[in-house]
Amino acid sequence: QVQLVESGGGLVQAGGSLRLSCAASGRTFSIYYMGWFRRAPGKEREFVARISWSGTNTYYTNSVKGRFSISRDNAKNTVYLQMNSRKPEDTAVYYCGAGQRNSASPNDYALWGQGTQVTVSS
Repeated sequence: QVQLVESGGGLVQAGGSLRLSCAASGRTFSIYYMGWFRRAPGKEREFVARISWSGTNTYYTNSVKGRFSISRDNAKNTVYLQMNSRKPEDTAVYYCGAGQRNSASPNDYALWGQGTQVTVSS
């Protein structure tokens, strides 16, 4: 069983950058699709980005295209979310998830981290 731990959240000014990390335990990390989701106050969890097990295929929600970048290092059992040009509406708790389908639905991700808070000030 893979366990996930996010880190890297914090307070950043609008326009700034931040990189989130999601470290996974377990030797089977490389077989999972990995995704980043976020939940803003009063809203449901929404898809942000996902990456295939090999790292060759990525997909982003429209609101973050060109600003965020997802990557993974299977040797380090870690997936990253580089966030540039941050906007106040990016403020949310960010979660990484592991699944076995290339999907944007949180229902297809069986494993989740505890989340990390990201706050963007205007």
